[in-house]
Amino acid sequence: MRLPQLENLPDVKGKSVLVRSDLNVPLATDASGKTVVADDFRVRAALPTLQWLKDRGARITVCSHLGRPKGKADDRYRMAPVAERLFELIDGVELLENLRFSPGEEGNDSAFVQELIKGQDIYVDDAFGAAHRAHASIVGPPAHLPSAAGRLLAKEVEVLSSLVESPAQPFVAIVGGAKVSDKLGVMKALLERVDALAVGGGMCFTFLKAQGYDIGDSLFEADQVQTCEELLASGRRILLPTDVVALSPDGTFGSTKTGDVKVFSGNLEPGWKGLDIGPESAASFAKEIANAKTVFWNGPMGVFEDPRFADGTKAVAEAVARSDAFSVVGGGDSAAALAQMHLDDAVSHLSTGGGASLEFLEQGDLPGLAALRDSAGRL
Repeated sequence: MRLPQLENLPDVKGKSVLVRSDLNVPLATDASGKTVVADDFRVRAALPTLQWLKDRGARITVCSHLGRPKGKADDRYRMAPVAERLFELIDGVELLENLRFSPGEEGNDSAFVQELIKGQDIYVDDAFGAAHRAHASIVGPPAHLPSAAGRLLAKEVEVLSSLVESPAQPFVAIVGGAKVSDKLGVMKALLERVDALAVGGGMCFTFLKAQGYDIGDSLFEADQVQTCEELLASGRRILLPTDVVALSPDGTFGSTKTGDVKVFSGNLEPGWKGLDIGPESAASFAKEIANAKTVFWNGPMGVFEDPRFADGTKAVAEAVARSDAFSVVGGGDSAAALAQMHLDDAVSHLSTGGGASLEFLEQGDLPGLAALRDSAGRL
């Protein structure tokens, strides 16, 4: 996919450049009670584009969303902590307040677009993580200003395009997370391209239910069982857990961690809740990854925030990190798991956009990318 690049822009020296970054980072409270950036991965990922523009004399205004304030100001989602971290890493840039404080952002309101671009000469979209949203700051400015993809956005599209167009075989995808319905589209798209699709996380129990297993009190989607049956009957190679780690009926997980934990092969006992793939399954998935030439991973294998149910995700993360394959990890919880295990530098590409990467793999395009291509004639 050809997008206008930074080099295609007019001379930026002395020009006002609006940069849409994705600085939607997790926040935390430090020992003094101050709100700080808990993980600055996305802030650091924005730097190459900002530095390129700064080195060429541009006046840079950065804009981003943070969290889900639902169209009104909310002190929990102010950009001040993000600005503090950004300005530690690069000076001479301005950061606007949270775009989603205005209902015009998610509503793609033309008046809000005009407000954003007022006084701006050029637009750069570097927010891959928001490129699947037809929001004002994403699709609006390219209709009015010379526009280009930033370094991060361009790299994300290049990497994900290679998975769509010419992945080295064998190509193995590992998909986890809670619900089949959330990732049904991308699973169907991946099954057209991969040699094997391994399914973990909460969604695996809907597949296991479709196979006729008793899944106890595990999460599953009754309205997706038939869909899973159809996928399993498609002749495509879908790998499911052969054992799972489950929590007793009286157990809790999350902030409180009580109850017994047991590994089940086959059927679960009534009331038990499956919360991770088992050791046999983790080893099987790891073996598939070890033999692959291309690996895509999106979604944890279990409730990895609870150490009792983290081994499956850890095994997959370590296998991806060890692999000689071209490995792409699709953002979100998978990226968080890698960072938690200090393995984020051991993969070929760590995407900044979980939802955007899945939608791109499913559809081959995103609203933000289409807007940039449409703007190319103004360069």
